[in-house]
Amino acid sequence: MFFYILKRVFYAIPTLLIIITLAFFMMRLAPGGPFDTERQLPPEIEANILKSYNLDKPLYEQYFIYVDHLVHFDFGPSYKYRDFSVTELIESGLPASMKIGGLAILLATLIGILLGILAALNQNKRLDYFIMSVAMTGIAIPNFVIAPVLSLILGVYLSWLPVGGWGNGDLHHIILPVFCLALPQIAYIARLCRGSMVEILHSNFVTTARAKGLRERIVVFRHALKGGLLPVITFLGPAIASITTGSVVIESIFDIPGIGRYFVNGALNRDYPLVMGVVVFYAALIIFLNLAVDIIYSFIDPKLKLGDRK
Repeated sequence: MFFYILKRVFYAIPTLLIIITLAFFMMRLAPGGPFDTERQLPPEIEANILKSYNLDKPLYEQYFIYVDHLVHFDFGPSYKYRDFSVTELIESGLPASMKIGGLAILLATLIGILLGILAALNQNKRLDYFIMSVAMTGIAIPNFVIAPVLSLILGVYLSWLPVGGWGNGDLHHIILPVFCLALPQIAYIARLCRGSMVEILHSNFVTTARAKGLRERIVVFRHALKGGLLPVITFLGPAIASITTGSVVIESIFDIPGIGRYFVNGALNRDYPLVMGVVVFYAALIIFLNLAVDIIYSFIDPKLKLGDRK
C-alpha cells in the first residue's frame, strides 16, 4: 500500500502542475486587471505598484516566479485585501467552508443511503418511483436555483430561518446552506445506492441468507449493505470535492465568510494570487480525497488490490 500511495502522489504532482498552469494563464487572459478599478494614479506610482507585484514582467516570467513561490508554500499577497496574505485569507475562511461542507456531505450520505435502501426494498412500487422522481428533481435543479427559492419560502414568507449571515456558525443559520448544498448529492447517492442494492438483493448469497430464515433486517444491513455501499464509497471522493467547490456559490448567496466568498470576490476583482490560491487548495483537496477513497475502498472490499484500481 505504501508504494501505491507513493505512486499516486508522484502522479499527482504533474496533474496539479497542469491545473496551476491552466488557471494561471486563463486568469491573465480575462479582460481587465487587478488595479483597473482603482482611482487614476500617476504613471510613476502605477509603475511602482506593478513592479512590486512583478506584474511589469513578461507573462512567462510571472508564471515561473509564481511556481517558485508555490514550491515554498507561499501563495503570495492579496491585491485587494491589503495587509493580508492569501494563506491568511484561506485559513480564515477554511473553518466556515469545512463546517458547511462537512455537515452537507454527512447529511447527503445518511439521507441518500436511507432513501436508496427504501427504494431498493420497494423496487417498482410507488415508493420506489416517488423516491427516484424526487432524486431526479434534485439532480436537475442546481443548488444556486433552489437556494433562493428556499430562502424566499422559509426565510421571507414563513420567517422560519435566516436568509443570510453566519451567526457564529449556529445551527439556526446553517440549516438552509447545508441543505441546499447537500440536496444534489442526496439525489446522486440515493440513485447509486438503489441501483447497487437492487443488484445485491437479487444475488445468490442474499437468497441463501433468506433461505436460512434470517430476518430481513439482518439480511439487508449485515449482508447486502456492505456490497451495496461500494459504489457510494467510490462516489464520495468526487462528491466531497463537488460539495466543497459548490460551496463557492452557496457561500456567496448566504453571505457565509468561507473560502468561496473570497474566491468570487477575487475573480471579480482580478485578484490573481487569491484566485490561484483557492484553485490550488481545492485541486490538492480533490486529489487527496480521491486517494483516500481508494484506500477506504480496499478495506471494504478485501478482494480488490489497490494496484488493480485505475
